[in-house]
Amino acid sequence: MPYALFYQDAKLSKTYPTEADVWKLARKSGLVVDAVSGEEQSSLRPLLENNYEIRPCQAEPDEDPVKNKADADREARLEPRLN
Repeated sequence: MPYALFYQDAKLSKTYPTEADVWKLARKSGLVVDAVSGEEQSSLRPLLENNYEIRPCQAEPDEDPVKNKADADREARLEPRLN
């Protein structure tokens, strides 16, 4: 089942093959913060900002989640890295 980034009921991203692929996209877009988890103050866990969600969804009829992932990976390799 493919996944995408949503805000309320609006799909904001292309669909990707796995939830991890969308987390990677969200982190790169600056939508992920590290939050302290409940009782363990030393443990941080990733959290999406502003009520964004990653949900399973159907790909659009003309959309290929595997191609979307390949395109995103290729773009990431071509972007200059800032140190």
